[in-house]
Amino acid sequence: MLSHLRPAITMTVLFTGLCGLAYPLAITGIAQAVLPAQANGSIVKKGDAVVGSALIGQAFTSPRYFASRPSATSNSPYNPLASGGTNLGATSQKLKDQIAAAVTAWQENGRSGLVPADAVTSSASGLDPDITPENARQQVALVAKARNMPEKDVAALVEAQVQPRLLGVIGEPRVNVLRLNMALDAAGTTQ
Repeated sequence: MLSHLRPAITMTVLFTGLCGLAYPLAITGIAQAVLPAQANGSIVKKGDAVVGSALIGQAFTSPRYFASRPSATSNSPYNPLASGGTNLGATSQKLKDQIAAAVTAWQENGRSGLVPADAVTSSASGLDPDITPENARQQVALVAKARNMPEKDVAALVEAQVQPRLLGVIGEPRVNVLRLNMALDAAGTTQ
């Protein structure tokens, strides 16, 4: 009987060490050597102060800043520990009510035109740091007015922050809201 258990125990210990220790340490070491910023969470700093992560959305409520996508972590918005979708189905009345309220809020904040879908719906994780270029373009007039900046200057910042599709085919063009707002702060005074 022991002759049958010994190989099983040996394989369990071997693969625990291999998959639980050696592999994670090797991948972490390679990531730190090749892509240290990404391996450490794509932390964004302003001087020595950490202002956020380029991978996690944040709440920007002032009209002087571009707004992020809505957060699905409703009890504690933009909390990465509560990440997850809303699990509301497409036919859910609660989802329809949430979207209707978000559309109304969007329009009451002085924005006009068709409302971009990403302006009123959360992402699958509820923490998407990016918005569509169209969403950003529709916020230009409001942000420019709040900052007393020419619209063309704010629009140029938006266009400079548009990230293309990965390898030209994967994903959609997008704008990282944190980086855009930091570029906005760097571009001019907020009055």
